[in-house]
Formats: sequence, C-alpha cells, structure tokens
Amino acid sequence: MHIEKAIQNDLEACYFITKNCAATMIKNGIFQWNEAYPSKDALYRDIELQQLWKLTDNNIIIGIIVLTKIEDIEYKSVKWLTKNKHNLYVHRLAVDPKFQGKGYAQKLMRFSEDYALKKGFHSIRLDTFSQNTRNQKFYKKQGYIKLEEIYFPNQSEFPFYCYEKILNVQRI
Repeated sequence: MHIEKAIQNDLEACYFITKNCAATMIKNGIFQWNEAYPSKDALYRDIELQQLWKLTDNNIIIGIIVLTKIEDIEYKSVKWLTKNKHNLYVHRLAVDPKFQGKGYAQKLMRFSEDYALKKGFHSIRLDTFSQNTRNQKFYKKQGYIKLEEIYFPNQSEFPFYCYEKILNVQRI
C-alpha cells in the first residue's frame, strides 16, 4: 500500500473512482456528488496543482484525496476553531466502492494528518454532505468537530457541514 501524488496519467483512473462513488451514493439515496461534481476538469486542476494524492495497492489506484492550502470562497464566512492562517483543506476523499469498508479512507485521513503536521498546518478543515450520515460519523470518530453549514447549490439544495480538527494547539 502506498500514497503518493497523482500524475496526469492517473486522471482517468481517479475520475473513474469518483464516478463509481457518485453512482454508489446515488443508489443509496445520497445525492452528494453528481454528473457535474467532481468533474474531470477539477481533478485535472488538482493534479496540476500537485494536491491530488492517490492510494495504490499493487499499482491499482483504490482511493484519492485532495489536500490543499486554498480556502474555497464558500468557507469564508465560517467561524472556524482556528485563525485563517495556515490550514489544510481536504476535498474529494474517495475510495473505489469495491474497496470500501476496509479502512482505506481512515488510511487517507491519517496520511492527511501526518502530512499536515509535517508541514506545520494548524488544523485540517473539510465539509461533508448533511444527508451523508456515514461520513458524518466517520469524521466525528476521527476527532473532527462539526461547525457550521454551507451550501453548494450546483450540488444540492441541502447543506454541507463544515468540520475542523486542531492539530497543534501550541502553534495557534
């Protein structure tokens, strides 16, 4: 098992995983991702910005995660636990549905926390869909604190919940 930055040759495999995840969520009545999100263009940009990481096993990509310093405009009004100074944002965490339930999402989140600590980030911030109770339980179990709601109208009429985990209180 190995986690490393994705490259352009990985684009199709990464996109395939997100589409499979979207289809599985929709089948389970969770309308978090759709045909417009995540787009192949977004994943392409993530790779260009060197912020898309892949989890591989025997050279097969089984999961992805985006780690970025860029704060989305939708996050600007959120009252975060830490100052907007040096925070890491997690987006597009996805594990191919045929590999779900085996701890790979936890492995990707542990990687993100280790990465954030090594790079001196104060906290990790993310959002998850209000209708996805499985994800909410997952992040709570990982020690993330639920904060405010934000909206992505192109994805859903329902809110997304923001979460944050403080990594190093001494640096805040």
